[in-house]
Amino acid sequence: MYINIKVYLHSKGTKFLQSGSFPVSNSDYKKDPDWAGAVAAYGWIQQIKNNYAASEDFRIDQVVYNDDIDITELVRNVRPII
Repeated sequence: MYINIKVYLHSKGTKFLQSGSFPVSNSDYKKDPDWAGAVAAYGWIQQIKNNYAASEDFRIDQVVYNDDIDITELVRNVRPII
């Protein structure tokens, strides 16, 4: 299944919005939709940081999925599995 994610970010003194549709596992979404969205958003934000050479002032201002579900704090707490 796919969810729509919007991320409001800050980098190099500028605020910007990125949005898109991302795949999540049906079983993960059924167990905990917010966490499934947070993991998808976190991975995407890492790609954004790498692609745009994010500055030291890079920060996540807000993350929402499916138009109005705020998962900002969950995304900030996601850590990569090593």
